[in-house]
Amino acid sequence: MVIFVMKDKYGRNIDYMRISVTDRCNLRCKYCMPDGITPIPMEELLTYEEILQIVKAAVGLGITKIKLTGGEPLVRKEVTALVRMLYAVPEVEEITMTTNGVLLMEHLDELIDSGICAINVSIDTLDEKKYEQITGKNELSNILTAVRKVAERGIRVKINTVLLTGTSEDELFRILQLTQKQNIDVRFIELMPIGEGKKMRGISGKEFLLRIKEKYPSLQEDHRRHGNGPATYYRIPGFVGSVGFISAIHGKFCSTCNRVRLSSTGQLKTCLCYEGVCDLKSILRDPGWREEQQERRMKALQDEIVAAIMEKPSEHCFENPDHMTEHQKMVAIGG
Repeated sequence: MVIFVMKDKYGRNIDYMRISVTDRCNLRCKYCMPDGITPIPMEELLTYEEILQIVKAAVGLGITKIKLTGGEPLVRKEVTALVRMLYAVPEVEEITMTTNGVLLMEHLDELIDSGICAINVSIDTLDEKKYEQITGKNELSNILTAVRKVAERGIRVKINTVLLTGTSEDELFRILQLTQKQNIDVRFIELMPIGEGKKMRGISGKEFLLRIKEKYPSLQEDHRRHGNGPATYYRIPGFVGSVGFISAIHGKFCSTCNRVRLSSTGQLKTCLCYEGVCDLKSILRDPGWREEQQERRMKALQDEIVAAIMEKPSEHCFENPDHMTEHQKMVAIGG
């Protein structure tokens, strides 16, 4: 049984944790890590058993929805074993994953067998040459095949498209068309000024939504639940899937923010803008805890999580990047 509903000091219900399982990635997206990174040594990453302990602490506080991210989560060995481990916690309601899709076909059967509820795949263009320019690799055809297979297997699938300057309106509408005949949602995401994103300019979600309304004047708001994130959804009559917008800059949704982020090194983060974190790994690896003190260790984890949530800011400051105190790349934060 969940002990209680976790609310922060602004009354927001915090029930969703994004967990980065690795900082490594097999692509080099220009707005994320174009030059790669110096990987964190494996011994510094949380083990799957340590992630499990944190999730057990979190569900006791009402956090029951989990998203696995990276880096690229599928580059970490046996990540589907982690999905099974987390589902063994009775209070966990659903586990989803965000991936770039490169390894999705290879692991699709394992993911479905593990019980994964939904898969989000990052695709910023349907032009193969441009995809390679953005990501550093020519993997688009493989990824689109995987997306189609996921939908055919009955798993909820979304395409995440970052609205990048230089992406033509025609390209964005081509991505939107993927929702016409397939049970796929497309979400257009405003570029966030984090890491490499600070050096680039994005397209306003609000502006592109207006262009969609011009082309499809019968566009309707879609109030059905599509997941745990902050997207606002719309339906085009006759289309199977829906189109969503995550507009952090031009459609601030902080008043309904329901999430915390756990980095691959055990740092719990409550807002992308600010560097403040609490270190859960230090509790897990403190040699002072004896085996018979596991209940006390669990209580210590929960106390740290609650303290962090109670310091969660009321809103981000993406519209004023100079006020941001977070200077890590997105790949280190956990997406």
